Amino acid sequence: MKQLIMIGAGGHGRVCAETAALNGYETILFLDDDNSKASQVSLAGSTDSFTKYLGSSDFFVALGSNRLRRMFLEKIEESGGRIATLIHPDATVSRSAVIGTGTVVMAGINADAVIGKGTIINTASSADHDNVIEDYVHIAVGAHLAGTVHIGTETFVGAGATIINNTSVCDHCIIGAGAAVVKDIAEEGTYIGVPAKRIK
Repeated sequence: MKQLIMIGAGGHGRVCAETAALNGYETILFLDDDNSKASQVSLAGSTDSFTKYLGSSDFFVALGSNRLRRMFLEKIEESGGRIATLIHPDATVSRSAVIGTGTVVMAGINADAVIGKGTIINTASSADHDNVIEDYVHIAVGAHLAGTVHIGTETFVGAGATIINNTSVCDHCIIGAGAAVVKDIAEEGTYIGVPAKRIK
């Protein structure tokens, strides 16, 4: 029996669980430190109980926070846990794309894109040809990256944002919902608007 331990029982965890089931996982157990999540899913324990599943299950970290997702993924890897990668069967992923460990792809990855580990490519978002998306990034719902875009580690690209071709965004940035990035971003911070400008 193919079993997956899902770290995080919030909305993102439930979406990832559906994708996991379509990837052949017959049993999916949720671990979360927030007991109120038990009203939505059946919790198997707190996050620190993951160690009892080492060797018998795969793991997936379904936390929206880039920092927390990285922390848990690295903790499980250091403990010898097997990290799953989840790709929705309806997603379009080029055969030449490279997808990192612990990433979930909801839809739309094109030729020669490289996606780092622990990343979220969320519903109806897309990454076009030759994109490089580093580790622990979140590309939110409906965001679109044109060709040859580079997104730095732990950057968040908000819902409906657009990043034009041949553009780089540095590590640890927040790109606001609906923003349009039309030139390189080399300084950490929060960027909003059309065109995107730094506000802090």
